[in-house]
Amino acid sequence: MSVHAINPSDRPPLSVVPDRLEERTVDADVYRSVFRRHAAGVVVITADAGHGPAGFTATSLVSVSLLPPLVSFAIATSASSWPTVSKVDSLVINFLSADQQGIAGRFATSGIDRFAEPTSWSRLRTGEPVLDEAPSFLRAQVEHRFAVGDHYLVVARLTTHSERREHEPLLYHDGRYATATPNPKAQHV
Repeated sequence: MSVHAINPSDRPPLSVVPDRLEERTVDADVYRSVFRRHAAGVVVITADAGHGPAGFTATSLVSVSLLPPLVSFAIATSASSWPTVSKVDSLVINFLSADQQGIAGRFATSGIDRFAEPTSWSRLRTGEPVLDEAPSFLRAQVEHRFAVGDHYLVVARLTTHSERREHEPLLYHDGRYATATPNPKAQHV
């Protein structure tokens, strides 16, 4: 699989790693640089603690366990959605397709009503907000919230899934949204 940027940037390309091994202390700049090279899937997590819907873009979704089916994600304590996520029993993980960078950008923008037009959303029978245009989503019950640095790590048990259509995933790589191009020579694992 190769990763292709959707939005070109004026940013210089990533630097070439020298042949010699040079260990450096991992500070904030090194941390950002290292993780810019790590492509991550993009989802929007939505929830409602009784005061209206909240949601945010996440690239930290990780599968944790098959039995029981658990996932985790991280959310900053300073995030506007944290007060909601800190209280809810359940939430929705909305997967985005490669052409939905606008939705990802909207839910990553601070200081706006992310659920206002043009966002199309509804509620599941259980009450959680779900993005109508998400090609698939998972409903999950929050099992744990762990304080980790300036974030919380949330662990949730998957309860239901809906796949509305096949889709290529939206990725985040090198500070921008990207798509995956399948490599016909790649082996499935």
